[in-house]
Amino acid sequence: MSLRPNFARCLRAAWTVYLKEVRENLRDKRTVLNALITGPLLGPILFGLIFSFTLQQQLADAEKPLPVPVIGAAYAPNLIHALEAQGMVLKPAPNNAAAAIRAHQAKVVLVIPRDYDKAWRAGQPAGVELYYDSARQDSRTPVTRLKKMLQGYAGLTAAQRLLVRGVSPLLLRPVVAEDRDLATPQSRSALMFSILPYFFVLTVFLGGMYLAIDTTAGERERQSLEPLLVNPVSRGTILSGKLAATVSFALISLTLSIIAFAVVGRFLPVEKLDVVLDLGPRFAAFVLLLMLPLTVLLGALQTLVAAFAKSYREAQTYLSILMLLPVIPSLLLAVVPLRAQLWMYAVPLLGQQLGIMDLVRGEALGARELAACLIGTSLAALLAWLLARWLYASERLAVSA
Repeated sequence: MSLRPNFARCLRAAWTVYLKEVRENLRDKRTVLNALITGPLLGPILFGLIFSFTLQQQLADAEKPLPVPVIGAAYAPNLIHALEAQGMVLKPAPNNAAAAIRAHQAKVVLVIPRDYDKAWRAGQPAGVELYYDSARQDSRTPVTRLKKMLQGYAGLTAAQRLLVRGVSPLLLRPVVAEDRDLATPQSRSALMFSILPYFFVLTVFLGGMYLAIDTTAGERERQSLEPLLVNPVSRGTILSGKLAATVSFALISLTLSIIAFAVVGRFLPVEKLDVVLDLGPRFAAFVLLLMLPLTVLLGALQTLVAAFAKSYREAQTYLSILMLLPVIPSLLLAVVPLRAQLWMYAVPLLGQQLGIMDLVRGEALGARELAACLIGTSLAALLAWLLARWLYASERLAVSA
């Protein structure tokens, strides 16, 4: 019978600490601005602007006439006419093709050698040269378009030569591969929006970081932590109240970020790429569910680091390094495309990355995968809380350096 009053007393104490930390954090306008406005909104807005600008630029390059400086155009008039019929605009030849590319005077330069006509008349392969810089992103679309034009002209010419000789061009195609792409418009969106999980994790991290630092390292510097710890309340109860406040701000930040992405997603011209991006209520609910234990884990780790640090600035330094941790799963999946297995969902951060990408692709998140993600991350969060509880039990915690 004595357990119930003790539990109720601990719950009230934790609630009191929680309200205290929330009120103090709300008074700091700079912290509120970073945690609840800048973090949740800046990422979606920047992502939307960059994506829209890049897409519009690529579509414009793919649709408008293609200006190409050509050196030696007089050596292949038929080729030039065929390319112009496909949308190429002949530009004056530069003195040096490589120099024009390095000086950014052109995105691609076509060079036709003097012996082009001789090889053409002899029925031999007539070579041309394309000068471009593959490191420049704006040159990829023009180069691809010009290569397709040249391939089209080469294929048409080869077919005409065979017909003149009474040979069917189909003999050059003994095997014909027909595409059967099973990807849906929504599943293709995963290729372009694979960075979404990282934004969500980063939002959670930033949403609770300032409060986690202030509730331990900040209070230690202000010498207000020691009076709190001498109260007849267990250190675990005080830690739980502080952690609950940190998690609350992180979840609010995450919710605002999800809403912002849903709003920005409605204005992205994804339909031009035959892609569907569904960030509706179902997506938001599953993301919040997947991120809930991770939010507790990150909050506990931030509190642990802040308790270990000797000053506010030192805690900021340590947590800035810890901020690199969410990048690991995104880089891992980008460099080494792994086939998702059940155990991967139980790994914190990796499980959230895989689960959110399943949702982006429009695939149903299985019960086993969901359970593995929640249980694995929850166990890691419990371990982090126990470590923080052990550090909170130290008598040196309240001593300012």
